[in-house]
Amino acid sequence: MQINFEYDNVAASKRLEEMASNRIDKLVDKYDFIVRADVFFKTENTSSKDTGKICNIRLSVPGPRLFAEASHEKFEMSIAEAYNDLEKQLRKKKEKMKAKQ
Repeated sequence: MQINFEYDNVAASKRLEEMASNRIDKLVDKYDFIVRADVFFKTENTSSKDTGKICNIRLSVPGPRLFAEASHEKFEMSIAEAYNDLEKQLRKKKEKMKAKQ
């Protein structure tokens, strides 16, 4: 499975890529219908110091793509939240796929 990384106002980081890849690999192990993942890291100036490090993850699956975005003070927290959101979406999608069969 292919994972693409993009950075906007953030220096490329092997550590962030490994963290995101590990999380996505866990999803792929559970949900074998994932085709591709796109991960975007972005920094934005915000009025709160608790946000601004944004992680977007888009998964290509049969049907509509799944997307999750999170903004926290650290990228690690944003990756974790986006992962949790996608986990919920994938669980629902799998249930719908089973119901159609």
